[in-house]
Amino acid sequence: MPSFDIVSEVNIQEVDNAINQAQKEIASRYDFKGKKYELSLDKQKAEMKFSADSESHVMAIADIINSKLLKRGIDLGALDIDKIKPIGGMMLSQSIRIKQGLETDMAKKITRTIKDSKIKVDTQIQDKQIRVTGKKIDDLQSVISLLKEKQQELKIPLQFVNMKS
Repeated sequence: MPSFDIVSEVNIQEVDNAINQAQKEIASRYDFKGKKYELSLDKQKAEMKFSADSESHVMAIADIINSKLLKRGIDLGALDIDKIKPIGGMMLSQSIRIKQGLETDMAKKITRTIKDSKIKVDTQIQDKQIRVTGKKIDDLQSVISLLKEKQQELKIPLQFVNMKS
């Protein structure tokens, strides 16, 4: 039976490349000359942290990171952005967590969307992805089209992988 998987994953290496580009841009910017700032990525936790000595600099770093991520094809919907908070020594910090995989609530919502469409397919939630199976490939392609249309409403980037016929 034909099947495919619905996932929501971000390539951490692309995020790392975007962080490196952002660090180079920040180092060359005039408004950051002589200012204290820090920018780091924890690949294991899939989390970016940055800090600076003023709120405007923290926001500028966030804008630079966002632009670099967009240029690298990373959907900003995959980011969970925390509020700016003081960390002591006149420094402010912000962290951004990168969402990897579908959370259970989102997987259930996607499954409900597919079932409500009355397309004759079966869905199965497997860990952090959804397996969709159907008798016809056309039905699977209809599901992909449906989810691409609903992607703005779902507010999460989706990828469709492992298409098997």
